Amino acid sequence: MSESDEQRSALLAERFRTFFPVVIDVETGGFNSRTDAILEIGAVLLNMTDEGILEIDQTFFHRVIPFEGANIEEAALKFTGIDPWHPLRIARAEKDVFQALFKLVRDAMKPQQCKRAILVGHNAHFDHGFVNAASERHNLKRNPFHPFSSFDTASLSGLAYGQTVLSRACEAARIDFDDSQAHSARYDAEKTAELFCSIVNRWQRLGGWPLSR
Repeated sequence: MSESDEQRSALLAERFRTFFPVVIDVETGGFNSRTDAILEIGAVLLNMTDEGILEIDQTFFHRVIPFEGANIEEAALKFTGIDPWHPLRIARAEKDVFQALFKLVRDAMKPQQCKRAILVGHNAHFDHGFVNAASERHNLKRNPFHPFSSFDTASLSGLAYGQTVLSRACEAARIDFDDSQAHSARYDAEKTAELFCSIVNRWQRLGGWPLSR
């Protein structure tokens, strides 16, 4: 790798203090990460251009088979519109899904010269709790995510756009948002990623990064 290639690949690590941001959204059977099922997970990996613009790189999505003994609240299913027992629903075991996600993240971190992933989410504490619970439930040793730090786009969009609800924050940021597709882990993760990129890139345009500007 040439010196210019190394400098380019280090931009993301430099921007987030060697953290690799990964946008996560989970759709679940309730609010308790220890007892309630994960039904879907979406993850969006990000990249940075030569000009320091943050952008979407790739999306990971899977429907998840509830772990044995998982609780699923009827109210949660009505809210998300997910039917975990639909005969045509293609889903994978929770352990397999998280092993695949963790490997994808670890592999993507290396060329970016990042040392650890950091979860980005809208109300990130919720998604982070379910990711950590799944990792502990299956004794997954190589969880790439920081155990407690995260970036919360609900807080960031409140600062940047005066809105904390995902759909309204996207509207304020001039990001298309289709309410009929909301509460799909893929859709919400991708819209959260667009929102996060919008906030980070707006801050750069205002002269907030690099600090030497």
